[in-house]
Amino acid sequence: MTLLRAIGLMSGTSMDGVDVAMIETDGEGQIRLGDVAFHPYVPAERALLRAALAQAVGLDDRRARAPALADAEAMVTARHAEAVRRFMDRRRLAAADVDVVGFHGQTVLHRPDKRLTVQLGDGQALADATGLPVVYDFRAADVAAGGQGAPLVPIFHSALCRAAGFARPALVVNIGGVANVTWCAPGAAPIACDAGPGNALIDDLMLARAGLPMDRDGLVAMSGDVDEEALAALLADPFFAAPPPKSLDRGSISAAPVAGLSTQDAAATLAAFTASAIARALELTPGPAFAAIVCGGGARNLAIMRELERRMPCAVSPASEFGWSIDAMEAQAFAYLAARRLKDLPISFPGTTGVAAPLAGGVVATPRAA
Repeated sequence: MTLLRAIGLMSGTSMDGVDVAMIETDGEGQIRLGDVAFHPYVPAERALLRAALAQAVGLDDRRARAPALADAEAMVTARHAEAVRRFMDRRRLAAADVDVVGFHGQTVLHRPDKRLTVQLGDGQALADATGLPVVYDFRAADVAAGGQGAPLVPIFHSALCRAAGFARPALVVNIGGVANVTWCAPGAAPIACDAGPGNALIDDLMLARAGLPMDRDGLVAMSGDVDEEALAALLADPFFAAPPPKSLDRGSISAAPVAGLSTQDAAATLAAFTASAIARALELTPGPAFAAIVCGGGARNLAIMRELERRMPCAVSPASEFGWSIDAMEAQAFAYLAARRLKDLPISFPGTTGVAAPLAGGVVATPRAA
């Protein structure tokens, strides 16, 4: 079967930059992982995205673009176009060498209970700028049909686990700004959900307290102590007891319980919060897992990984131990989802987003003549 060559793009809720990844796939069981790259946002761009997040809170029309949202969307689209051009130039790829681009965009609001999800990014403009077909707006169809719209990566996690030949269930854990988990068992449909905040609350803490975009490597958290009372207050939110499927907006959970702690103890407590939420999500799956395979920026946070090892009932391993990418897993996933869209294959399922029936998603934009 002919494989499609797809480039995936991801700008996650951590708002650190654009991940780029290339794969070759049939959109089903055949996946060849290729090169990856990362293009960081500069501080002014991150500030613009934060302004867009604040402005998006009051949206009730997913197409509305007040000034900060419009400016952020133009920036996001331009930076993604630049990332694709650089990626292709460095690998001497022509437009004819790439079949499709999967463009996630930047989530600024996610309210599936109101059938509302907003990802900034102009897919048609990206197609025109790169000369490549672009699949974008992946979440809207699922949310419109009553699904959670997230997570969408489980079908890719499941395909990776099948390709690896795992004989027992595995839990794939993606820790970006929000953490999501996928329970993958041989011969079974994946079960998935957002587990809770990933890095977002820690990033916000470091920005507010130290003017830094993140707790790099989790070193601040590693120097602090977990406040068990604050942790219990964080975990008291009803979200964590709700069964999957479920999804979470970046700003849905308040970090107020750690407000009175030192920066070190607050970071340590939030790292334990992320890990505890993931452990609780595993309790809600159909059965145990032989390993929790961790990707995303949280896999590089020593405090989160330490807390996962303490709290998970199974082995905890970074994705790199299985030959998978820690940093570009979501970009690879959206390349895979774009290939599935071209074949009209579903990307969301009752066990992953709660949609009533398997559903294709994404809008296809083809480049217009100059």
